[in-house]
Amino acid sequence: MTPQTTPPGAATARRLPGDPTPAALLDRVIRVDHAGEYGAKRIYEGQLAILGRKHEGPVIRHMLEQELKHLDAFEKFMVERRARPSVLLPIWHVAGFALGAATALMGPKAAMACTVAVEEVIDEHYREQLGKLGTAEPSLTEKIEVFRAEEVEHRDTGLAHGAEQAPAYPVLSSAIKAGSRLAIWLAERF
Repeated sequence: MTPQTTPPGAATARRLPGDPTPAALLDRVIRVDHAGEYGAKRIYEGQLAILGRKHEGPVIRHMLEQELKHLDAFEKFMVERRARPSVLLPIWHVAGFALGAATALMGPKAAMACTVAVEEVIDEHYREQLGKLGTAEPSLTEKIEVFRAEEVEHRDTGLAHGAEQAPAYPVLSSAIKAGSRLAIWLAERF
């Protein structure tokens, strides 16, 4: 039996049985982040379908533009690293738009509550990924760090636009966070 080697700069924790290999981890990171950025794009498109001509339209449009840049970067990583996309993209296409539109129909503050909940989960997710990747993938980790900062900016924008004043904010936020965590778990695997 040969010992497993870890690429230089990778996180130093030992791999446990069931942990993905470094190559599988890279594939998983790119797949889930691509799916997540695609889902975020669809959420903002759903919000814009309802609120695009209202006061919040430019704010949502700005966040969408940033998500499109994130999505483009992960599409390039997919090609460069030959990572496969999530087979669940058709679900994210419908579910993302539906979540964005539904929360926007509840009002601008509910749309911002959706943004806050999703971006808090993404911040947590990106932090975990950075810890797992270590310094083994500098171009990828650099992008993730930049995108994480922009996701935190989106969360702060949502808070500044009254997210916490949305109807049933704690329940709405908890439900969206649970759904986001489930979507991450599924997209990592499928």
